[in-house]
Amino acid sequence: MSFTLAIVGRPNVGKSTLFNRLVGKRLALVDDEPGVTRDRREGRARIGPLEFTAIDTAGLEEAPNQSLAGRMRRQTETAVGGADVVLFMIDARAGLTPADRHFAAWLRKQPVPVILAANKCEGSAAEAGRLEAYALGLGDPIAISAEHGEGLGDLYDAISAAVSPEADGAAETEPETAESNAPPQRLQLAIVGRPNVGKSTLINRLLGNERLLTGPEAGLTRDAIAVDWEWQGRPMRLVDTAGLRKKARVDAKLEKLSVADALRALKLAQVVVLVIDGTAALDRQDLAIADLTLEEGRALVIAVNKWDLVDDRAQALKRIEDRLESGLPQARGVSVVTLSAKTGRHLDRLMPEVVATYDRWNRRIGTPILNRWLQAALERHPPPAVQGRRIRIRYATQVKARPPTFALFASKPGDLPEAYVRYLASSLRENFDLPGVPLRLMLRKGKNPYVGKT
Repeated sequence: MSFTLAIVGRPNVGKSTLFNRLVGKRLALVDDEPGVTRDRREGRARIGPLEFTAIDTAGLEEAPNQSLAGRMRRQTETAVGGADVVLFMIDARAGLTPADRHFAAWLRKQPVPVILAANKCEGSAAEAGRLEAYALGLGDPIAISAEHGEGLGDLYDAISAAVSPEADGAAETEPETAESNAPPQRLQLAIVGRPNVGKSTLINRLLGNERLLTGPEAGLTRDAIAVDWEWQGRPMRLVDTAGLRKKARVDAKLEKLSVADALRALKLAQVVVLVIDGTAALDRQDLAIADLTLEEGRALVIAVNKWDLVDDRAQALKRIEDRLESGLPQARGVSVVTLSAKTGRHLDRLMPEVVATYDRWNRRIGTPILNRWLQAALERHPPPAVQGRRIRIRYATQVKARPPTFALFASKPGDLPEAYVRYLASSLRENFDLPGVPLRLMLRKGKNPYVGKT
C-alpha cells in the first residue's frame, strides 16, 4: 500500500461522489439525502500516476458520543487517525457553516497533513464560498467539482505535495513487490440477513475491533462494506450488507439503493452467511434470502445469532431444522451454527463451517467415479418408461465447480420427471458429501451411435 487518503467533511458536501470518482466505480451510495454514508469504506483509488487507498467517511456532526451521529463521528475519527493525508471537503455553494469551522479547528490539531477542497465549484456562484474557506486556516482551498470531475489536476498537485518521499517510493516499487509475492485468492464472504439481526456486530467480533457501526437502531448499515481479513492464514474479504426486508415494505429510495447494493454483494460472494435471530422464528423472509442465495449458486451457511438469549435451545434448534427441511429442501444438510456475536460464545465454530462449505462448493469429481455412482443409482431406482420405452441415462460428467454442475446425457431428457431428477441430486449429495451447497443437473440429449450408419 502506498498511502491512505481519508475524505472527511460534514454531511452532504460530496465526499462519496468524489470517492466514487477516485476509485473509478460506484462503490459508495450517493443520494441528495444527508447522512447516507455511515460506515467508513475503503477502495483502491487513482489520480494521475498516484495510486493509493481512499477512505470514504460519514459526515462530521457535533453530537453526544453515544448517539448515532456520535458513533458515526468516531468512525471518521478512526479513519483520520490511520490516514497519511486528510482531504477536508466543504460545500462552496453553501458557504462556511459552524460545523465546518468546528471540525477544521479539530483537524488543525491532528498530526497529519490536511488538504482543503471546496466542492461544487462548477460555476461562478461558488467563488464566494471558496474564498471564504481561507478563514479555516488550512491553506489554499482547491476548487473542485466531484460530480463533473473538474479541478482534479489541482487536487493531484496538492496530494503529491502532501505525500512524503517515502510514500512516493513505495508507490513506485509496489507493483513489482505485488507481482513477486502475489497473495492467494481471497475468499469472498458476504454476511446477509434481515435488519437488526447482528450482522455488523458479528463482523466486528470476528475482526476483534469496532470496524463497523453498530447499535440498537434497525437499518444502521446502508452500504455494502468490504473488509479484508485473514483467518488462520487464509485471506478473506468480509462484506457487511444492509438488512433485507420484504420487497413490499421497501418504499424509500435510499432503502431501495441499500437493498440493491446488498443483493449485488450476495451475487458476487462465494460463501454467504445468513444471520438469523435465534429469539425469533425462522420466518419467510429468512427462507427467501436463503433461496435467493442458492438460486445464485452461492454456498450457504446459516448463523443463528443471539443464542445466549434463547431459553429452550433444544426446542428452538429443532424448530429451525424442521423449518429448513420443509422450506428449503434444495439445501438439505446446510450448516447451521448457533452463536452469540455480542458475547463471542461459539463464534469459533463459524469459520470452520464456512471453509468446509466453500471446499464442498469448489469440489470436482472425476468422470469415472461419477459414472460408477450413476450406474449404481440407476440400478437402485431405474428411470421410468415413456410410451413403453424406458429412458436411458448413458453418461454423466461434471462440467464445472462453484457450484458443482453436472451434465447427464439421456435418450429423452425432456421426458425425465422432475421427481427423478431430485432423486439423482439427493443421491449425488449423499454419495459425495455435498450437503448444503447448490447443485446443478443439466440434462442433455445423448448422441445416437447409429446415426449416419447403414
